Amino acid sequence: MKAIILAGGIGKRMAPIQKDKCLLKFLGKELILHKIGQLEKAGIREFIIICNPASLAKVKELVGSKAEYVVQNEAKGMADALLSIKNPPREALIVGTSDLVEDKAYADVLRKEGDAVLLGYKVKEYRPVGYLITEGDRIKGIIEKPGAGNEPSDMVNIVVHYHRDFPRLVKSMKETKSDKDDVYEKAMDKLMKETDFRVAPYEGRWVPVKYPWHVLDAAEFFLAGVKRKISPNAKISDKAVIEGDVVIEDGVRVFENAVIRGPCYIGKNSIVGNNALVWGGSHIGDNCAIGFSSEIKHSYFGDSAWSHQNYVGDSIIMDGCNLGAGTRTANWRFDGQPVKVKIGEEQVSTGRDKFGCIMGENSKTGINVSIMPGVKIGPNSVVGPHLMISEDLGPGRFVLLKQTVEEKENMLKADGSKEEKIKKLKGNL
Repeated sequence: MKAIILAGGIGKRMAPIQKDKCLLKFLGKELILHKIGQLEKAGIREFIIICNPASLAKVKELVGSKAEYVVQNEAKGMADALLSIKNPPREALIVGTSDLVEDKAYADVLRKEGDAVLLGYKVKEYRPVGYLITEGDRIKGIIEKPGAGNEPSDMVNIVVHYHRDFPRLVKSMKETKSDKDDVYEKAMDKLMKETDFRVAPYEGRWVPVKYPWHVLDAAEFFLAGVKRKISPNAKISDKAVIEGDVVIEDGVRVFENAVIRGPCYIGKNSIVGNNALVWGGSHIGDNCAIGFSSEIKHSYFGDSAWSHQNYVGDSIIMDGCNLGAGTRTANWRFDGQPVKVKIGEEQVSTGRDKFGCIMGENSKTGINVSIMPGVKIGPNSVVGPHLMISEDLGPGRFVLLKQTVEEKENMLKADGSKEEKIKKLKGNL
């Protein structure tokens, strides 16, 4: 039996984040490595990883020879990805890198009886995913994204699927036609009426990473499992305060009067400067600098991101970003409603009453910049000084404030020296 890891999709909805979801880092490791580690705990030793052309080299560098690699040249959906495999295995466990579940989910699926087993999760409100039609633990059908109000049940499908006869599924996918991106689901729906499909109910933590703000959900997922661990190779001032479950990696330096409150992660060789405050479930990557008097609250910093006297709340700051001194992120609407983010032409609710900005890789801000809730910046963009950004800024842009300066003779006359004014003030005390 082999695990097929779906890592080939291009997350268009994740803009302005350029990095493929499988390469996002948490606790110092990319998602693809976290996934393989979980599968190895479940006893799986053979892997097929389906990549896109852009991510192939990096995934190979990370995973090495323990996996076979398949390239999906175009993002044409799950069925197209699976049909890219030239030599399908007899048994296959199909998993996606963007569905985060606990370790026991894989064990539950693998030990369940049936020709095929799907991980199922009960929801209280509509989600744009596949819904299962069930009788007891038997699956009688699946409907992909039925629309709110049309759900056949409250059980949705998580992409942890065990097919004991994978070639039969391949045959069904080849025979299935659809104008939508649901060939895989339709092929399974047909087999569900002919063979024994079972659901393995799951009640643990589940984080689907579909939109950029889900990076914060993913950080929460990983931070929920951390215990306090401070590297002996970190240099921490005896005047700094470290509270709770905080992970501090090798080479980190924490200066005087800095405060770090867990749960929190500080990556390798990062710096937390004097009087800085990092708290609220923040996740700081490798080689970052949290500069003097910066406050980082419940935010994700990628690798090599720098701050300087900033407030960053509930925000995502990707690799290589630099925040000029005085840059602030607003994270709350005056009406208290959930913050929305523009995805394509649609304003999509984050479901969060507090959410700041999303800054793509290698973007920068000048001094005293204000960024409104839900704004996307970059990647590779620059926001000049003294600007208030209330609308998204596209990739590779440079925005500056135009102002008019008038210079003229000073007609104001001094009415006494500072020393005289100080004397008058003292006399009135």
